[in-house]
Amino acid sequence: MESSLASESLTVTDGDLEPVVRRPTISNAHRYTLLLIFCITQFLYSLTNSALFSAIPSLVRKFDFTQSQSVWIISAYQLTFASFLLMSGKIGDIYNPKYTFITGKFIVGVISIGLGFVSDGILFLVLRALCGIAASLTVPSALALLIGLFPEPRHQAVAIAAFGAWASIGVVLGLITGALFVEYVSWSWVFWFVSTVILPATLVSAILIPPQTKSVVRGTRFKSLDVAGISILTVAVILFIFAVTSGSTAGWGSAMTLAPLVISFAVIAVFFYWETLVPIGGAAVPSSTWFIPNFSVLFGTALLPYFWWANILTTYVSLWQDIYHWSAMSSAVHMLPIGITAFFVSFANRWTGSISAKWLILLGTLMMMAALVLFAFADGPDKYWPLVFPGFIIGSAGAMLTNISANIAIFRTTPPSMAGTVGAMFNCGLQLGSAVGLAAVSSIQASVQEKNGGPSNYKGQSSGFWFMLACIGVAALAVLVFYRADMDPHIVSMGQVPAVGVKGDAVASREGSIPWPAEEVKVELSDVATSEGSISYAFRYDQTLVEAT
Repeated sequence: MESSLASESLTVTDGDLEPVVRRPTISNAHRYTLLLIFCITQFLYSLTNSALFSAIPSLVRKFDFTQSQSVWIISAYQLTFASFLLMSGKIGDIYNPKYTFITGKFIVGVISIGLGFVSDGILFLVLRALCGIAASLTVPSALALLIGLFPEPRHQAVAIAAFGAWASIGVVLGLITGALFVEYVSWSWVFWFVSTVILPATLVSAILIPPQTKSVVRGTRFKSLDVAGISILTVAVILFIFAVTSGSTAGWGSAMTLAPLVISFAVIAVFFYWETLVPIGGAAVPSSTWFIPNFSVLFGTALLPYFWWANILTTYVSLWQDIYHWSAMSSAVHMLPIGITAFFVSFANRWTGSISAKWLILLGTLMMMAALVLFAFADGPDKYWPLVFPGFIIGSAGAMLTNISANIAIFRTTPPSMAGTVGAMFNCGLQLGSAVGLAAVSSIQASVQEKNGGPSNYKGQSSGFWFMLACIGVAALAVLVFYRADMDPHIVSMGQVPAVGVKGDAVASREGSIPWPAEEVKVELSDVATSEGSISYAFRYDQTLVEAT
């Protein structure tokens, strides 16, 4: 690569650069309309799952489920959604994220219509599982599309934060929606409502989402999918989630829990070994991904937000309705502070450019822990206003701050060509945190309640909250020790140059060479000048100033 160093900068000639992707320019109104569509899709998925908490008693009576079987009303979707996320992200990266997103939405809409008419319990659970697979197609592809629609880092941060915020709002508003449908119409309308919104939105998406250009040669697409690796990992995740969800009903010492748990760890080890044998370009999760600065600790952080939200939601809905005998509507209204707080804190993304994600994540974890201390002592309905209400505000703010900070940081630390896979991994972490956390906390609560007079004794709930505090504390310590704030990207200006291809795999600098992560790369624009039809620009990559024409 021809280059010349001047002071602290590197000059790259026009012969070194060649365009590989040229996305059509679209208006801001077009971009933000698509952002709204993506957010509504995320909102509806969360709303459906949350609404089912209010509908569980009706569904148990309808299908004559036992207590252990009723767990699968939520877990059937959650298990397949988390398991197939990584495969979906890889499909979106290799094929076309536009059609991946549209296909997933359409299938969810059709299945939702069928769920409202089902009269058999087994068929209901099967359709819920299939719905989870279809929904998994949309999340990574939506994130990949967002990265392309909002390439400028600050606008991208706003878009990603909004995407996450709508999911959080859907969790709480789903309780109210579910309560309304169950009390005044039927549980079937939980699914029919979703289909009436998703199917028209699918048609609008097909029209408005601009064409996507992928650089993978058609003949190599299937080979690049790493079907074997993704299949191995999918089996491992299914077994792992099945084990932890079974632990709360069958017991942690039962064969139904221990056998799949042990096998899942063995299969995960096989997966990591397999990925070392596959070429980097074709690996589902290249082994080098885990060595990207801060990636591993950010993935671990992804386990926390839904871990907190899901457990607080299920614990208090059960406590208020089964023990305090509050109505479903009253319980949903008392949960509103969680969603309202999450919505307003989602605008904290503007801090991510000036404050390191490390300190924002640590602040968020401390807030979640402080809320759990308040919950541990809220042993009666009269403690809602002095303890639970402020705990909802403090803890939900911390969970959302942790969520958006980690989400934005993980995309900034990885190449944009991996957006679909990274989005899938991050959301898989969110789902794993929820699934594993619900199983573990519910198991602890049940065992403590059994020794202390049953569910009416608050010691079970209190023990669950202390366990959550310990888990989040360990995660916060890991962030404090292992997160390298000096590796955070520094935004030096507002702007974006077209994606370019660089001949070679590194950029020369005074200190040596800087690895170039992918053919497509985002850069922060520092200066632009035009001369005789050419465009010269300077940008920073990995703390080095690069000048190019």
